[in-house]
Amino acid sequence: MIGKFMQGNIEKTLEFSIKMMLGLLTVLVVLVFTVLGLSVNQHNYTNRSHTDSSEVSNYQIPDSNFTHLWEAPADWRLMKLSPEKRDLVLYGKELIANTAQYLGPHGSVAHVSNGMNCQNCHLQAGTKAWGNNYFAVSSTYPKIRARSGKLESKEKRINDCFERSLNGQAIDSTSKEMRAIVAYMDWLGLDVEKKHIPKGTGIYKIKFLKRAADPVKGKEVYTQQCQSCHQANGQGVLAEGGKFYTYPPLWGVHSYNKGAGLYRLSNLAGYVKLNMPLGVSYQNTQLSDEEAWDLAAFINSQLRPEKNLSNDWPDLSQKPFDHPFGPYTDPFSEHQHKYGPFKAIQDWKKKHVGLKH
Repeated sequence: MIGKFMQGNIEKTLEFSIKMMLGLLTVLVVLVFTVLGLSVNQHNYTNRSHTDSSEVSNYQIPDSNFTHLWEAPADWRLMKLSPEKRDLVLYGKELIANTAQYLGPHGSVAHVSNGMNCQNCHLQAGTKAWGNNYFAVSSTYPKIRARSGKLESKEKRINDCFERSLNGQAIDSTSKEMRAIVAYMDWLGLDVEKKHIPKGTGIYKIKFLKRAADPVKGKEVYTQQCQSCHQANGQGVLAEGGKFYTYPPLWGVHSYNKGAGLYRLSNLAGYVKLNMPLGVSYQNTQLSDEEAWDLAAFINSQLRPEKNLSNDWPDLSQKPFDHPFGPYTDPFSEHQHKYGPFKAIQDWKKKHVGLKH
């Protein structure tokens, strides 16, 4: 009996061991084929990425221009200023954001501008990346500007905006308002090295079209993307009380005049590309390059205030490729200087004058 019992146990043990070994072998086989399958798939994917570009993901390498952009000083740092200096900086910011309330047609301080705010062109009170910001004002002024051919101070540059973009009058360079605006711009450029232009400053340089910008196509873009805010007639929307604009006029008697920086097509195209429609930034653009150029062409083909530009660009060879008024030292027409194509003009300037812009 004992012998039969032991024999039965041995048989059961062997049977169990065989089952265990078969189970382990099965698991091992599955693992081997899994690893082999992954290797094959990886090999195939790698081969596809080199041999069949149509099957590769649409992943785009990040534009290095859009990284490590300069930012305004944090608000808490204002507490390190003296109370008088801090109040002046904050007043300057208020003047930039709500210019019309103080210096517009119904302003509480003076009536020297067209009702637009500086912030309408210099977004987020001049702090938005590629929103025509002020980050380099303190570091680069005073400087000789080709447009005037003279050494210009910050005050002169600011008054240029009052006379051109705000189609108004210069303000007293010693006034509290001017001192406040300068103090605010100096604050924004607090950490910028002298003569340095931080990344993300000003207006983004948009790529040229191979053709001329088309105002007719631009009108279609305007109708679809812009007129809900700026209205079909381009006159914007006045806020309640009529002292300032909720949405500024893009042409007409209350808009910027023909001497303003945004009347250059490359400036306006780069500006709308990264900032319009409302809510857009460099992280989430909506307009294609072609739409931006055509839209700029439509806006700048509309009627707007004139400006005496006879003293601008005393050295004609220094005129930008998209300055729309002659005379020029190059052989291209006013129409091409306004609408493009611009590459031929820029190439000519590089060859004969050595200019890039």
